Amino acid sequence: MATFELELVSPERLLLSRPAEMVVIPAAEGEMGVLPGHAPMIVKLAAGLIRVTEGGQVTEVLFVPGGFAEVTPERLTILADEATPPARLSKAEAEARIAAADKAYNELGLTGTPEAREAAMEQLLAARAMAAVAEAA
Repeated sequence: MATFELELVSPERLLLSRPAEMVVIPAAEGEMGVLPGHAPMIVKLAAGLIRVTEGGQVTEVLFVPGGFAEVTPERLTILADEATPPARLSKAEAEARIAAADKAYNELGLTGTPEAREAAMEQLLAARAMAAVAEAA
């Protein structure tokens, strides 16, 4: 089957670079499958799972707390601060992130800018998604 190049990049380093037949990403509008020859686009990612398919089977699953993806017919580049296999996620760490994000959001109250409140809410939703994935793993 045809493949395309998948790259997962964090601000510090290249996390993953390999061919893939299909990758399902957690786009902000919902899960999105990427295949070779996909139309070019840039997509905002929500917190969720990236699933890499090779040989007709899911070979790798990674949790990302958000980010962006650039799709071209030959390549999928995912930009994320972190990517973690679900089995390595800690429920305790997720709960700590939820508490910190909830506190930050509540401290903004009605006095914070809409952008600051939105960013704090995205952090809270990412932490909750991380907790759900950690619990399921």
